[in-house]
Amino acid sequence: MKKVSIAVVALAAALSLAACSSSSDTAATPAASTAPASAPASAPAPVETAMASEEAMTGGTVFDIASTTDGFATLTAALTAAGLAEAFQAEGESTVFAPTDDAFAALPAGVLDALLLPENQQLLIQILTYHVIQGNVLSTDIVDGDVPTAEGQNVTLKTGEFITVNGSKVIAADVVASNGVIHGIDAVLLPPDVDVDALLAN
Repeated sequence: MKKVSIAVVALAAALSLAACSSSSDTAATPAASTAPASAPASAPAPVETAMASEEAMTGGTVFDIASTTDGFATLTAALTAAGLAEAFQAEGESTVFAPTDDAFAALPAGVLDALLLPENQQLLIQILTYHVIQGNVLSTDIVDGDVPTAEGQNVTLKTGEFITVNGSKVIAADVVASNGVIHGIDAVLLPPDVDVDALLAN
């Protein structure tokens, strides 16, 4: 429980620290990238089925929006199981690449069930925080390059016909919350050092 508490506090601190920095100056610029901050002409528009309810959009937090939006029930359950619901309701500025229900369903058989077990909570926290970057980064702010996540390792952002994160396509862009921005994605991002085969073997 001590490790879990430390991870939750660290994420909440990261979200709070982000509020003290300018999202247009630093958070939107990938590490080691010199490309101009411009989005592709064909940047994906939010999908109608992934839009938040009017109530959630009125000052709702990232967690509020996820928990009241069709297509993000599994993400909401995962955040709750990981003990991260409070962190995703905290003040701050962060960008969340949010896997849809279909994205979670596409994981290898048994992986999601295993991740939701109490004994795998620390691994679930690692995976979920790997979907979070600092600052309010809209689709128009995204440039090609590697960006550090709240988990500590980088994700790779690419623009073009679609915006992708580690190859996962952004299918619902720019859902603005009171404490961040949500981009729906079509696959779950797994940190490079996560071995799902080992998870299933335990």
